[in-house]
Amino acid sequence: MPHPIMFRDDDPVLARVRTVALAFPEAYEKVSHGRPAFFAAKMFLMYGGSVRPETGGEYLQYPQAIIVKVDESDRRALRQDGRFFYPAYLGPSGWLGLDLTAAKRVDWGEVRELIDASYRLTAPKKLIKQLDEV
Repeated sequence: MPHPIMFRDDDPVLARVRTVALAFPEAYEKVSHGRPAFFAAKMFLMYGGSVRPETGGEYLQYPQAIIVKVDESDRRALRQDGRFFYPAYLGPSGWLGLDLTAAKRVDWGEVRELIDASYRLTAPKKLIKQLDEV
């Protein structure tokens, strides 16, 4: 059974995230688990996420969020920031979510830096070299 689609293609925040993500070498988008996901051989970004409450029950949805791979050295500091969350399924593998609705205004420079760092942690070395040559 396929996952339900959990995004709107006309979401303006998704459009901005797409612009950033698809600028990376050999980046492409496909729907994975009902959400837009961005790959360069491996996934480096997912749009939207969820958290399973510790008490169980319904998952808390973050429809306008990015899920990125985070370096171990940055994870603890980022978790102290209330805009970040530990995403269901991907959290144990070193991923964090950033709720893009948690602040009055999205810092797109920060979003780009987080996506860049995630890309560098997941992309093949030849693509990282290509990125650095630009």
